[in-house]
Amino acid sequence: MEFFDFGTIFFFVAAVIIFLQLRNVLGRRTGSERPPFDPYSPRTGDPAKGAPNNDNGNVANNDTVVALPRRTDPADKNAAAKNFADIDAVSPAGTPLNEGLRAISAADSSFEPKRFLEGAKMAYEMIVTSFADGDRKALKTLLAKDVYEGFVSAITEREAKGEKLNSSFVGIGKADIVGAEMKGSDAHVTVRIVSQMISATLDKDGKVIDGDPDAVVEIKDVWTFARDTRSRDPNWKLVATEAED
Repeated sequence: MEFFDFGTIFFFVAAVIIFLQLRNVLGRRTGSERPPFDPYSPRTGDPAKGAPNNDNGNVANNDTVVALPRRTDPADKNAAAKNFADIDAVSPAGTPLNEGLRAISAADSSFEPKRFLEGAKMAYEMIVTSFADGDRKALKTLLAKDVYEGFVSAITEREAKGEKLNSSFVGIGKADIVGAEMKGSDAHVTVRIVSQMISATLDKDGKVIDGDPDAVVEIKDVWTFARDTRSRDPNWKLVATEAED
């Protein structure tokens, strides 16, 4: 009568289990093996590795990479349907604003109008406060290049005259999305904001030359924010400003 060695049986079973696990892993693609390609990333190569980029903007290697269309995940469809429902709650279906918001949501499934609006209000407060304080560093992260240059020019002129802007942000009374559109891969959303502020400009001697340091003033602004939907950078930046009388 033959007896099987227990150790042999144990390692045989372990080998089978490991083989099945490897087959499950290697036989499926999760979609996260390679980070997504950002077409707006620099094309000059990876400075850390010193490797040149190929025509697709990826670091060149010996492999030929062919981009294949990804399968539509049912969860993505559900997310899109939910986003459209959220958009319809903000803007009536069939209106230009609704169609613009839907186009943005189609390009960026993470876009939610209500959450965007909350972010826009926070950005508004940060921008007006940073402008009053002359905080160029904070402004640079929130503004598009040309808008930033305009704000910095005003700050520099104010400083050259020895003037000081005393500003206290009271709050936002109302904020509404009034425009939305896709321009290529860039999403543009326009927001009308009604805020309350106390603001006064003082000359180098501390004399009030504009505004009132004791009065709360209502300010109406129409600001447009933009973001490249194909970029991995989730941040929106202010690209246009307009004041309402």
